[in-house]
Amino acid sequence: MREILCGSAFFPVVLTLAAYALGAWLQRRTGSAAANPILVGALVAGAALTVTGVPVEAYQAGCESFSWLLTPATVCLAIPLYRQFSVIKKDIRAILAGIVSGTAVSLGCIWAMCMVMKLGRALTVSLLPKSITTAMGIVLSESAGGLDAVTTAAIIVTGVLGNIAGERLCRIFRLTDPVAQGTALGTSAHVIGTARASKMDANAGATGSLALVVAGILTALVFPMITG
Repeated sequence: MREILCGSAFFPVVLTLAAYALGAWLQRRTGSAAANPILVGALVAGAALTVTGVPVEAYQAGCESFSWLLTPATVCLAIPLYRQFSVIKKDIRAILAGIVSGTAVSLGCIWAMCMVMKLGRALTVSLLPKSITTAMGIVLSESAGGLDAVTTAAIIVTGVLGNIAGERLCRIFRLTDPVAQGTALGTSAHVIGTARASKMDANAGATGSLALVVAGILTALVFPMITG
């Protein structure tokens, strides 16, 4: 059975889609943000690989088609931004100020924590791009000698945490304005956080789309200065 699954081009795709569908169904049934489809899907897929004995390398090779769709899917977030830009443009200065400060705090905190914990250069540069999209983060990490697996894990964990806890944190810190919510989630939790913002409010989703793009550009500009 293991040999058949390893040689199948359909098993990784079917497993990924089924795991995500299960997570989406579970979230609809429970209504809990903790039942995040990406988190549940990752756990289910990992358990399936463990049970079947299929190597992670074989699974990743079979899922390359999903990787090709990652960048176009990110670009599609420009659609809600375009639709709502007339609404959020009046707050553009405040939005940009929030994105710049949020990006600076994210990079500064990660760098400081890595220095305090005396992590090596490879781990430091791997963790720095944690708040931007995977497509950009991996490129930055690899260019500085980072570990793409660590970067990918850090980005996914950051996004999932933002998706799960983002709305609650907005209530705790009394961020009631949709524009402020979208700026916070897009800057700190990239695409996955923006997906949550879109469910909260259309303006929050549009602002999140703008935030994740600008935060990614700022990180790409500042990253070489920190790691150079």
